[in-house]
Amino acid sequence: MEAFTTLRAVAVPYYHADVDTDELIPHRFLRKPLSAGYGNFLFYDKRHGSDDREDPAFVLNKAPYRRAQVLVSGRNFGCGSTREGAVYALRDYGIRAVIAPSLADIFSGNCVQNGVLPVALPERSVEALCAQLEAEPGAEVRIDLADQSVTMPDGTFCRFEIEQSRKTQLFEGLDEIEITLKHRDAIARFEAQYCARLPWLAGSRSA
Repeated sequence: MEAFTTLRAVAVPYYHADVDTDELIPHRFLRKPLSAGYGNFLFYDKRHGSDDREDPAFVLNKAPYRRAQVLVSGRNFGCGSTREGAVYALRDYGIRAVIAPSLADIFSGNCVQNGVLPVALPERSVEALCAQLEAEPGAEVRIDLADQSVTMPDGTFCRFEIEQSRKTQLFEGLDEIEITLKHRDAIARFEAQYCARLPWLAGSRSA
């Protein structure tokens, strides 16, 4: 997984509360393999009309926002089902960070597992950020994970909180399996000592 340290990128405003995972990627696309490009299905029913053509009024279909890597939205973002495909769609589209007043817990965990930074800021700050992004389409924000800060287009500086374990995971670009594998030597030593004390267990495992 790609590490997250700092990011300066175009941000797209989508200030709606309770954006759920089915809105992020409709369930009918979850049967497809990742090789199909889940970014193609992000906000599919919002981005496209009934004829499957792009809706030019939808924010991600507007030229200044097409290369956005930061999504700014309303409270309780990522609610609904636990589908990890919602984060696959964001990441495959190119989104590296989601900023909202609050984000669903499981969604936030899925974000971290896939190299996407979930950022919770006060609602007033998120409203101000969206207003700036709407007034200046294509404007950039800067996110620094080390000092846990977001710098808005007008220079306003906001700090955010993140669990240390999640911060380390993103900063090093490791999923939970890779974190476990960092301790493979200690695990191997423990298993050897354990089997030496209880050899009958080692025999039963091989059987």
